Amino acid sequence: MTATPVAEGEKKLNIESITWNGLTWVNIQRPTERETEYLAQHYPFHDLDLDDCLSRVQLPKIDEYPTYAFIVLHFPVFHKEARVTTPSQVSVFIGQDYLITLHQGELKPVVKLFRDCQLNQDAREEYMSRRSGYLLYRIVDRLVDYCFPIVNKIMENIETAEDDVFDPRKRGAKTVQEISIIRRDIISYRRINYPLRAVIGTLEHKLRRFLAEDMEVYFGDVVDHLDKIWNLLDECKEVIEGLHDTNNTLVSQRTNEALRVLTLISTIMLPLIVLSGLWSMNVPLPLGAIREGASWFFWVIVGCMVGFVSFMVYWLRRLRWL
Repeated sequence: MTATPVAEGEKKLNIESITWNGLTWVNIQRPTERETEYLAQHYPFHDLDLDDCLSRVQLPKIDEYPTYAFIVLHFPVFHKEARVTTPSQVSVFIGQDYLITLHQGELKPVVKLFRDCQLNQDAREEYMSRRSGYLLYRIVDRLVDYCFPIVNKIMENIETAEDDVFDPRKRGAKTVQEISIIRRDIISYRRINYPLRAVIGTLEHKLRRFLAEDMEVYFGDVVDHLDKIWNLLDECKEVIEGLHDTNNTLVSQRTNEALRVLTLISTIMLPLIVLSGLWSMNVPLPLGAIREGASWFFWVIVGCMVGFVSFMVYWLRRLRWL
């Protein structure tokens, strides 16, 4: 067994490999053109496939060749700072006696599995004692299982948002922003999951020549997990859209209640404003010439105002607006 970086007489390349029982696993984290040039020199890979390993604008796919197959898969990675799930690409070259993985080091299951095989003979015996197709299956299976905690986190965020929607103290712009962030996360995750299901669903059929046994059931189990994730995301999408509509309804209702109260106050105050404005006009008015001993007239005006308010309240109650 070997597990050493590849140097080839040049500056150290970011390539590590493990060989066990006639099977070689080459792992490349954060590949650059130097690593792809090394692969071009030592393996019969097509130039376009090597370019796809460095391209960030790719969709999951599988390309078959006489001696190898090239696979591009995307798996979700959650970024805490941006609070969004983004795709992380893993490119795979698989042949009869080798498996080459290229990725950015963000997919922890791949990194951990490679380290386990480096350090633990039992892990090498478990994962690398069969042909390359079985090793690829175990990698994909781990990556798919890695997707479930992200879905669970989305569901927890939805529950928190639901509590905020029905809590009058928290309902507002912050809740709307939280719901929008969760919706964006769900949309991003669905965009990753949908094409992945189609590619993994064809892996067993197209990689049968690299498998030592019939593994249709095993790959079918992986596809079932992806279908479960899709169904959970679909459910999350419906729930968050329902919460969005409910929050909008509650906010609109609260706004309408506030406008209703303000409108009633304005309606009640309108006669008082007219009355007070009338007696403040700088023109001769009835009883306006009375000066001394006319303090009673102030109370007459106040009484008129009280009478108007009482009448307006009675009228609004008759109309059932109060």
